[in-house]
Amino acid sequence: MNARHEATGPDYDRADSRASYRESADRGRGDGAEAAYVDGPEDRRTVVGREKEKYGGVKIGSAFFGWLTATGAAVLLIALASAIGAAIGANTGLSPDEAAGAAAQDAATAGIVGAIVLAVILFIAYYCGGYVAGRMARFNGMKQGIAVWIWAVVIAIIIAVVGAVAGSQANVLANMNAFPNIPMGADQMTTTALITLLVIAAVTLAGAILGGLAGMRFHRKVDKEGLGV
Repeated sequence: MNARHEATGPDYDRADSRASYRESADRGRGDGAEAAYVDGPEDRRTVVGREKEKYGGVKIGSAFFGWLTATGAAVLLIALASAIGAAIGANTGLSPDEAAGAAAQDAATAGIVGAIVLAVILFIAYYCGGYVAGRMARFNGMKQGIAVWIWAVVIAIIIAVVGAVAGSQANVLANMNAFPNIPMGADQMTTTALITLLVIAAVTLAGAILGGLAGMRFHRKVDKEGLGV
């Protein structure tokens, strides 16, 4: 009871707690255990550096779950955008045929708006995926984001190959509009298609990297609070 009263009484302060913890760590060091308490910015940075050296690097599993998150977010956002577009079309009082005719008359503007919306959706989706991977892996947020993007490229290539070999009926995932459509045939290798593919690749890569850095930043905030780095 007395020890507990002293630890919670008015005479107890944080410095006493740290001093006691430091003494315990010093005793543990004598038994071959590494001290958990570090004093000074350089020592604290050393602790984080050792953790990063041991547990850093690309985490394939974290990147895979990040890719799953990006895919799910893309599907949901595309569905939401489609619903919003349908609602706007319904409020104009035009029939589906009339709305399609109006869009065809101004195809350039409709194409630009659609491309911008798709780019924003993919950026947000892969930002979410990169964030999940960076948050799970803790270190090397940029690398985790790139790994998420690589997962997307690999899966997109596999889907494109399967679709080319087995036909469009087997290309179920591509019909979800959550994956970039990689041109495989000579008739699809147009300049517009390649430019679109490069823009999609750049947007998704940027989103995944920024998301990975944001996910890692949470752990740096925790380290700063706990270790003062």
